[in-house]
Amino acid sequence: MTAVGAEIGIFGGSGFYSFLADVETHDVDTPYGRPSGPVSVGTIGDRRVAFLPRHGPHHEFPPHRVNFRANVWAFRALGVGAVIGPCAAGSLQLHVKPGEIVVLDQLVDRTGGRVDTYFDGPGPVHVSFADPYDPELGRLAVEAARAEGIVVHERGTVVVISGPRFSTRAESRWFSGLGWEAVNMTQYPEAYLARELGMRYCGVALITDYDAGVDGTDGIEPVTQAEVFAVFEANIERLRGMLSRLVPLIPPTLCRPAEPAGPLPI
Repeated sequence: MTAVGAEIGIFGGSGFYSFLADVETHDVDTPYGRPSGPVSVGTIGDRRVAFLPRHGPHHEFPPHRVNFRANVWAFRALGVGAVIGPCAAGSLQLHVKPGEIVVLDQLVDRTGGRVDTYFDGPGPVHVSFADPYDPELGRLAVEAARAEGIVVHERGTVVVISGPRFSTRAESRWFSGLGWEAVNMTQYPEAYLARELGMRYCGVALITDYDAGVDGTDGIEPVTQAEVFAVFEANIERLRGMLSRLVPLIPPTLCRPAEPAGPLPI
């Protein structure tokens, strides 16, 4: 992998990179195909940041079609050691309200059919994923959110579904009853692939809606795609402000990538 000096990587929706200065664009080829788009590399303060819209520059890739392996590999190839993964999520608990942020600390994978490892053999590589999210990055994310005046939940479990459909009411009641806080379609395998390549990962979930089966929301109509996009757009400036505060807080010691979890097959 050839580094260009990026330290921190941010996945997100198109338009996030507008807060970067001195932007240069990199088309990164990977052994796993093309990433979702060119990677923008610029600065926030004195930190070098790589940005990639995980769904593509025009949101052309639905969650089940995102090339997560190529996206994560592209960051590592540019030198990234710490990844921030902002995402939209539905709330599974009444006290977690739309417009608030959950800094994630646990993940449940309910996807299916996604290619989710770099280690296809020969030989097994078993990687610990007991704690999917980096706690030091998480603490800094909470600090940045509070400084921006955002209501933030210091921890939370996200259940990741394949999409592109939303949950049924029965599925939502099941997830909610297990005490999980949020539901999303992209945190897995993105967070795990970062672990395999030796990068820290911080998941920041912007709550856009209540999921269909949450107790106490019986009078609320099931969410639509248009509503999710509208809430995300209404909160994007606050999220950008949080990220602009977060990046300078991350010390260089947290931005040094570790060795990959095993011998890479390519």
